[in-house]
Amino acid sequence: MAMEYLLILLLALLLDLAFGDPPNAIHPVAWMGKLASFLERWRPDRSRAAQFLYGMGIVLFIMALFAVPTYFVLLYLKGLSPVAHVVIGAVLFKFTFSLRGLRQAALKVKELILEDKLEAARFELRSLVSRDTRDLSWPLLVSAAVESVAENSSDSFVAPLFYFLLFGIPGAIAYRVVNTLDAMLGYHGEYEYLGKFASRLDDVLNFIPARLTALLLVLAAFLSGGDGRASWRVALREHAKTESPNAGWPMAAVAGALKVRLEKSRHYQLGEINTLPTLQTIGGSLRLVQIAMLVWVLVCFIAGGIRFVFIA
Repeated sequence: MAMEYLLILLLALLLDLAFGDPPNAIHPVAWMGKLASFLERWRPDRSRAAQFLYGMGIVLFIMALFAVPTYFVLLYLKGLSPVAHVVIGAVLFKFTFSLRGLRQAALKVKELILEDKLEAARFELRSLVSRDTRDLSWPLLVSAAVESVAENSSDSFVAPLFYFLLFGIPGAIAYRVVNTLDAMLGYHGEYEYLGKFASRLDDVLNFIPARLTALLLVLAAFLSGGDGRASWRVALREHAKTESPNAGWPMAAVAGALKVRLEKSRHYQLGEINTLPTLQTIGGSLRLVQIAMLVWVLVCFIAGGIRFVFIA
């Protein structure tokens, strides 16, 4: 059984490298978002408790809707055909993570800035960050892209594989539901409590993956000839500057490794205070993340192999 999980992991990674993300029309994560937007129409207006309970209901309902059928479908396929179980399982698992798509989006922003198409770069950046990008100068555009590469290396890759190792494909899907709904519902203002449950659960689920990602990035800095000591030092010193209890870890680790200042205006500054990022910083962050994610994949296969030996 554990060997099938290793094959699923390998095939899912190959699918991501070869094809990236499918169009939103056939992407389950996009379906999660559309369903959440539909259910949000009936949100309570005033009571914080009612908002919280309704938001919790949205999260649990969508989590069950996607994860539970996946469990039973894969259980049926396992008894029917090992090949079908691996192939369908790999396709479903691939929907929970993205590495090629993250790289392509960051490089697109870099290309547009290089061509001095700042308005187009600001628009493209919206696929990576939730902040208002309309008035960002190009150093802040670069900073936002690098921050997104760092944070999403945890949210969109390390964490899904982490929960796959622990709970299989349904666990990875359940994580993706929570992470997606946190991005959609976890906002401030009149309806803040609607997203409280998703936001807090996302914080809990990303507690270990975010810190693990920071360690992987520090190791990647050492392996790539970068400043691993600075990466570790900045991650320890400045991770708490961000509003999220988790996002600051990988972002600060990248800032330290690349010796630049990453900044979100009026919110935080991470890394070297007087060193602004350049276009080369985007490429540097992608190389760092690629090395870190390669190490993580190797760790996952080793962990899966150990699991196979003990189960066998």
